[in-house]
Amino acid sequence: MDKCKHIGRLRLAQDHSILNPQKWHCMDCNTTESVWACLSCSHVACGRYIEEHALKHFQESSHPVALEVNELYVFCYLCDDYVLNDNATGDLKLLRSTLSAIKSQNYECTTRSGRTLRSMGASDDSYLSHGGAQALLRNEDRMFTALWHRRRAFLGKIFRSWLELTPTGKKILEEERRREEAEERRDKARKRRQERKHELKAEMEKMPPRKSSRLQNQIRMSSETAPCLQKPSQNMESVAELKKTYTSDEVRLKKISDSPIKRRPTVTPGVTGLRNLGNTCYMNSILQVLSHLPIFRECFLKLDLNQTQELLATATNGKTRSSSKHLSIAASTLHVNENQEKVKGSSSVRRPSVSSGLSGGASKSRNMELIQPREPSSKHISLCHELHTLFQVMWSGKWALVSPFAMLHSVWRLIPAFRGYAQQDAQEFLCELLDKVQQELETTGTRYPALIPASQRKLIKQVLNVVNNIFHGQLLSQVTCLACDNKSNTIEPFWDLSLEFPERYHCNGKEMSSQYPCLLTEMLAKFTETEALEGKIYACDQCNTKRRKFSSKPVILTEAQKQLMVCRLPQVLRLHLKRFRWSGRNHREKIGVHVNFDQMLNMEPYCCRESLKSLLPDCFIYDLSAVVMHHGKGFGSGHYTAYCYNSEGGFWVHCNDSKLNMCTMEEVCKAQAYILFYSQRLTQANGHGKIPCPSTAESQQHTELADCSMDNSSS
Repeated sequence: MDKCKHIGRLRLAQDHSILNPQKWHCMDCNTTESVWACLSCSHVACGRYIEEHALKHFQESSHPVALEVNELYVFCYLCDDYVLNDNATGDLKLLRSTLSAIKSQNYECTTRSGRTLRSMGASDDSYLSHGGAQALLRNEDRMFTALWHRRRAFLGKIFRSWLELTPTGKKILEEERRREEAEERRDKARKRRQERKHELKAEMEKMPPRKSSRLQNQIRMSSETAPCLQKPSQNMESVAELKKTYTSDEVRLKKISDSPIKRRPTVTPGVTGLRNLGNTCYMNSILQVLSHLPIFRECFLKLDLNQTQELLATATNGKTRSSSKHLSIAASTLHVNENQEKVKGSSSVRRPSVSSGLSGGASKSRNMELIQPREPSSKHISLCHELHTLFQVMWSGKWALVSPFAMLHSVWRLIPAFRGYAQQDAQEFLCELLDKVQQELETTGTRYPALIPASQRKLIKQVLNVVNNIFHGQLLSQVTCLACDNKSNTIEPFWDLSLEFPERYHCNGKEMSSQYPCLLTEMLAKFTETEALEGKIYACDQCNTKRRKFSSKPVILTEAQKQLMVCRLPQVLRLHLKRFRWSGRNHREKIGVHVNFDQMLNMEPYCCRESLKSLLPDCFIYDLSAVVMHHGKGFGSGHYTAYCYNSEGGFWVHCNDSKLNMCTMEEVCKAQAYILFYSQRLTQANGHGKIPCPSTAESQQHTELADCSMDNSSS
């Protein structure tokens, strides 16, 4: 929020405990994560993602404004939003600078005797009138510092003299002497190499340039044919300029590759954290999962729609012709723009991180975080382009942390429902993101197809095919009439399966959730079980065959039962566990029951055997690829994290925004899952075994379904 009215009436508490780092922990649960300090009193408590003690303090004391002591965010509970403005006296700015000085241990008014200056209290004049007290405290601090250094020097001298007399001390001193001698030898060798290099360079500069006979012949031939050449055309000049810019870009890229940036510490590819930009954990967890799906990731690493959209924009404005020469020139400019983007990306601004991770995530190195610009990197807003850029950074092995500002602002502009910093649902965001990406690919591929190069059109078609089919499956909805036993089959597409909990698990008690875990196979069985329709509501075609179409006789309604079965399996199976249910008119509560799931899932019991009988048994086997979890108690609050399987390194990673940690399969299976991602084993096998062609298998499925429906109708 840009302007909060409650900040203007804020008066900071006198002698606040926030200035003492020893009190940076929750007063109730003693945790040091997500610590929020009330700015109206001296209370310190944990945030919403831990135990919500800060929220309880607001409900009890009506103190609306709190500050996070680690990230220095300010939040107003009455406005339910983060605060960006300050009061008239600038108290928040002063408090942030004071806390930053305390963290970096450069706070001038903190003495070694333990005395600290007070923050701005009820009276600003009284605070400013303490200039003499500040000077006195600084003098005392210098005195304590001098005494401390004197005592430390005396103790160090005594300890060193004692250590030199002991056998262990003699051994340590001998090792130190050897290390110093080895370091001196290395320095001397390094200096000799540098001097030799400078001597060789000076000798090469003094030598006259020599040309080979081949170059001399070329120069002679060019000088002979020069008078016969005519003035080149405008198109040839533009092509030459493009080649010149391309070569200059290559030289610039070569210089950057030789720079110290290339030699910075590398991280494991894919182990890159995403900074939380304000309740964006739902987006970070989904982006981590999509980047760890190899099929989805590889497509967007190859495709970048930014250049194609620029080409279409110029075509719309009438600046592009459909000649083959111009198309080739445009294709070369696309390549040049790509190189320029890589150059810009390598020189982006970086800042230090907070904590350490699995050679990735939040890192202590100052050169390991990439901060995207506040606006999208292209004037044509494109989710495909932002996915391409983000996946390139995450899997380059050079960045431990990314602040995805460009991706967030693109989502805000193209998906208005997720605009702002409110709590959002990860499942809804995943569905909206895939829909927008699909629409963008379809729109780009159909607009001015003659202006897009053939290779780019083919690549767009391949990526669109992957986006459409990676999560796409089909359900067979079978309704059976109980009067004549006639079966009516309907095929319905699906992109995920929303699984409901059985009735006995609809409770919020911690005892019930810990004693009786639910099985994933039990939820799948409930999804595919036969359900009896209430009353006589089904109009059976078989029972109404003797009744004419325009007859005045009433339609015969019978009792029926319905069953859903999978008749086409997707490459990646998404299982959405419906943990949130309505309890009351406007309240949605969470079902906190643990769901037991395995690393391998066999989908054969839940499929229509008549339609999939031609498939191999291994086609029904799925391996776990990712898990999205929801931490918290309600729908409108909580935190999202994800477990992802890194196929490059062969290990599991827990992705918690900027923090990434390696974990075991046992830890993954203990997670409170919200969305499960299973990958088909034959798709991952890369040709091992007999894999049926997808088009053949699909045609066989449709043929068998048609035969099945014809047999049922004839019966």
